[in-house]
Amino acid sequence: MRTSYLRGLTVLGLLLMLAALYMIFVYVPTEATMGAVQRIFYFHVPLAWLAFMAFFIVFICSVVYLVMRNPKWDLVASSSAEIGVIFTSLFLISGSLWAKPIWGVWWTWEPRLTAALVLWIIYIAYLLVRSYVQNKEQGARLAAVVGIAGFVDVPVVALAVALWRTDHPSPVIFEGGLAPSMLYTLLVCITAFSVLFLVLLLLKLTNKDIESEIKQIYKQLI
Repeated sequence: MRTSYLRGLTVLGLLLMLAALYMIFVYVPTEATMGAVQRIFYFHVPLAWLAFMAFFIVFICSVVYLVMRNPKWDLVASSSAEIGVIFTSLFLISGSLWAKPIWGVWWTWEPRLTAALVLWIIYIAYLLVRSYVQNKEQGARLAAVVGIAGFVDVPVVALAVALWRTDHPSPVIFEGGLAPSMLYTLLVCITAFSVLFLVLLLLKLTNKDIESEIKQIYKQLI
């Protein structure tokens, strides 16, 4: 069942990514103030959105795991955390690439950037806890606590522009500041990246199932 979903989502994701790339580089007009570099926006925002979504899944699954102690929930949480860290890394990198020509620096310690870096560090710590605690069940419990507590930083990153004075532009998406073509392009990009996230999550869960089966077979042979 998972394999059939994976194949379908992979095809859908590929088509959406091709459509997104066409819209980014051909369909949508060049932004008047920032020029061509503004096109990073169509990668940067979906990456941030999916990073937040990944950590939300970690939060929910960690809570359920601590209540039910079903390892399947921990498996989903850890898989989502790994993808979330990757997306956050790309989110930070794309932001720096966008910042250099606009702000004149690769990095500045303004509230949103600082909170985003803290978020990345928190979930790196989540993965390290899982790796270095020898008792697997204890590591899962400790990681779940980190995953739950760390999610507090997600709304801080999301709302940093509204809470503090920041170099980041205001949220034009919700203020109606995007031209229709830009909004349509952004929505297609968010959809494409969302499907990519689902594909990566299903692949990660499948790989972890295979790893678990291999370990069981190895134990039986020994």
